Formats: sequence, C-alpha cells, structure tokens
Amino acid sequence: IEACLELIVPLVIAAIIDNGIYGGDTGYIIKMAGLLALLGFVGLAFSITAQYFSAKASVGFVTGMRSSLFSHLSGLSYTEIDSIGSSTMITRLTADSDKVQTGINLALRLLLRSPFVVFGAMIMAFMVDTRAALSFTVTIPLLSIVVFGIMLISIPLYKSVQSRLDGVLSKTRENLSGARVVRAFCKENEEINDFEEKNDALVKLQKFVGAISALMNPLTFVIINLAIVWLIYTGALQIDSGDLTQGELIALYNYMSQILVELIKLANLIISITRSLASASRISAAFDIKSSMENGSLEEGYDSEYAVEFSGVSLSYKGAREPSISNISFKAKRGETIGIIGGTGSGKSSLINLIPRFYDASEGVVSFNGADIKCYNAEKLREKIGIVPQKAALFSGSIRDNMKYGNENATDEEILAAIDVAQATNVIEAKGGLDAMIEEGGKNLSGGQKQRLTIARALVRHPEVLILDDSSSALDYATDKALRKSISELRGGPTVFIVSQRSSSVMTADKILVLDDGELVGVGRHEQLLNDCTVYREIYESQFGKIEEAKA
Repeated sequence: IEACLELIVPLVIAAIIDNGIYGGDTGYIIKMAGLLALLGFVGLAFSITAQYFSAKASVGFVTGMRSSLFSHLSGLSYTEIDSIGSSTMITRLTADSDKVQTGINLALRLLLRSPFVVFGAMIMAFMVDTRAALSFTVTIPLLSIVVFGIMLISIPLYKSVQSRLDGVLSKTRENLSGARVVRAFCKENEEINDFEEKNDALVKLQKFVGAISALMNPLTFVIINLAIVWLIYTGALQIDSGDLTQGELIALYNYMSQILVELIKLANLIISITRSLASASRISAAFDIKSSMENGSLEEGYDSEYAVEFSGVSLSYKGAREPSISNISFKAKRGETIGIIGGTGSGKSSLINLIPRFYDASEGVVSFNGADIKCYNAEKLREKIGIVPQKAALFSGSIRDNMKYGNENATDEEILAAIDVAQATNVIEAKGGLDAMIEEGGKNLSGGQKQRLTIARALVRHPEVLILDDSSSALDYATDKALRKSISELRGGPTVFIVSQRSSSVMTADKILVLDDGELVGVGRHEQLLNDCTVYREIYESQFGKIEEAKA
C-alpha cells in the first residue's frame, strides 16, 4: 500500500502543474497539496506498520531459531561437539544468527517493495505517455546490468572479506585468551606484527571491494541522468507539439528518479541477503548434525550388586588412528571406592567419560546398575551420577546458584552439608556466605577453592555414583586426605571413582585400576599392586621414593 501511494504522488504533482498552476486555480492547488500531505501521512503510517511487523517477525523468528539451535547443540554428544568446536558453535549462535535476522527484516521490508516500485513506475510511465516512456525500456535494462553486474563481482569478494575477518578475529581471540603465555615468552612484538599483517591484508581487500561497489553510484547516476536528459529533450518536443503536458513530463521525471533509488536499494538488499543466506546455510548445516547417540527409554536399572561394569570396552575418538582405551573389563560394587591411576595420556578421563555416556564405547558394554547404559534415558542416567570434571568450571552468580546446578531443589542445609564434606566451609565463611558472588569462570577463587566447590556441587545431588576426575590436584595432602575421609563416611555410600596421578589419593581405595597407554595393566589394592604391578610401583616410587630405601 505504501508503494502504491508513492506511485500516485507524481500523478498528483502533474495535476497540480497542469490544472492548478497552469490554470491559476489556487483552491485546486491547496486541495491537491492537502492530498499530497494526506498521502504522505498515510504512507508514513503504513511504512511504520510494515517496518514494525517485519522487525517483529525477523526478531521473533531468529529468537526461536537461536533457542532451537542452542537446544540442538546442547543435545549433541561429546563426539559431535569435539568435531564442531566451541568457537564455531558460538559464531553460529551470534554473528550468523544476527545476519539472518537482518536478511529476513530487509527481505520482508524491501524485497517485496523495491521490485513493485520499479515495475510499477514503468507501468505508470506508460500510462502517462507511451512514446515518452519508451526510454524506460532502455534505461531499466542498462541500470540492471550495472547494478547486478557490480553485485555479482562484489559478492565473492565480500565472502573473502568475511574469511579474512575471521582470521583477524581468531588471532585476536588467541592473543586475548593466551595473553599471559605471550608475555611470558616475550612474543608481544611477533604477535603484533602478525596481527598487523592480517589486518592490513583485510583492509586492502575491503578497499578493493569498496572501490568496486563505489562504482555503482556514479555509473547509475550517469545512466539515469542521460535518460533524464533524453526524456526532457523528447518531452520538450512533445510539449511543443501539444502531445505532452508539462505536468506529465514532471511525472515521468519523478518515476525515473524512483526507479533509480529503488534499484540501488535492491542491489544493496541482495548483497545483504546473499550474506544472510551464507549464514543461514551454516546454521542449517549445524541443525543437520545429528547426535551419534540414540537415547534410550530406561529410567531405572536392575537390582544388581554392581553399580558399574565394563566388559571388553574400547574407545576410539572420531578421527583418531588408535583407540584411547582398549579391552577394559572390571566391576565396581555398590558403595566401593575405585581408584584410577596412570601416567598422562593413559586414558583415565576417557574411561570415566563412558560412565555418564558422554561418549559411546567403540567396542564392549558399559553397564550401570545391571543395565547397558545405551538403554538408559541419558538425562535420567546422569541424574544418578555426580561428576567433578578435571577442569573446575563455575558460573557467574552466587555460590548458592552454583550449588543448585547439582540439585535445583536443594535447601541451604543440604548445600552447607555438601560444602562441609567438600572441606569448603572456610571458603564460604571467607566469601561471606552462600549469597557471595562468583565471577565468570570463578576468577575470584583460587584453584583449590574452585575444586572444592565443584566437589560440593556434585555432592548436593546425592549421587549413586560420584566421579572425581583429578579434582583434588590443587589441594594439599592434608585437605585431600580429609576430603576422601568425609566422602567415605557419607550416608548412602555412593560408589566413588577417584581419578588421580597421586598414589596417596587412591592408595586407600577398595580397588585400584592401573592404566598404561590405554590398557588395564593392574587391578587390586595398594599392597597387592606394589608387589604385582610394575607400572603402579614406578608411579608410587616416583612420588615416595624407593620402597627399599623407605624401609631402610
């Protein structure tokens, strides 16, 4: 409707010139000027309405899409997350989504309007005068060739600009996240030079693309002005001969100007939409990624004396040449404490990541409470397991909010009890209680404080199985010992898996699994392994000295 009103305006102006000014009818001029004002106000109302609803539609669509994408990515297994990469997922959720939103808004607002105005103006011109309007049939194709020719050249170059920009952003992100390492190795100048090279290459390409895009305005204005000159020349001859009025010539001139403006808008619109479509295809590709894990329906296991069983289990990460763990078999009874020890890269974390089904075993069966974990509903399975990851991860918010990640219904008494077991009571007191705020990533806490709070968070959910993945590495030996003692005295007796490189952390376990290069090379208690397992003996002696020397 807005476009229709805009196409009527030149006819009203023609009527003012031909009937009002030429005839000296002031009343007619005032009446038609009022009509122009009315058309302007009504057109503005429709314009605002159209812009409001197109913005609302685009924002609403992208909000839903972003929520669905976040939910989809959250449901992927670790295998897919490792393959995609966290930075790529963040880009899809932010920059790509914003471009899609812009593209939808412009498409709803202008993609319907601009072609309508261009072809509408040409049709209206023929309605005014067929002979004079013939220049439109030459001008519009020429303008289209210039506009879309420059567009076709620019689009691939703009994609290259985005690629160069990704490189600059990647370099910036690396330097910001690794600032301490850069300074520690005195590499500031090298990194600055590398950044400047990438930045200069980006600037040069942007200038080149900008120069090509800048040709659009002068070329289109040359064509349109030549067309206007021709239109005025031929129109003047027709006015002399009485075939055309002055008002009709002005109307034709206005229609020509409208076509120029809309074609430039349309060209810029198509470039924006092309960028949006590229982002949309990346988002679509993210939606197309399916989890390699099929979710089961089992919510409860069976009445088995074993909490966790591994039967011939092997795990190979996607793209890896060799398995991370091979042919692992063991059984963990309910309430037992299982120690897992081995050198760096021996497969300790890979093994315990199979219990909550972060990964699926390549071979063999992992059972939980007597049932294959693949039969479980993943959410129900993980509700029974408390996990303290190798890297302590806390979120911005209060200590209470972080504790409720483990159990959203936990009372303050339950939270304080878990904190006491985790030997973190002094941390809470020093910070000012459960309402004390934690900064993003726990930046206002020490490594040991973060580890103890993450242990407390896992304990709050009263898990059947508690997994401590090297989660006491920042604790001193006395605190570590007190922590293990408190956990062993917990009511309900969870099955505890302690992953550590310290012999002291696992030596009191009911059963110790010794891993070496992904293979299980020893199973037993501390004294038994000292006698029978060379790998365990070497780890122990590297930390406590030779057994013979200790005895001497």
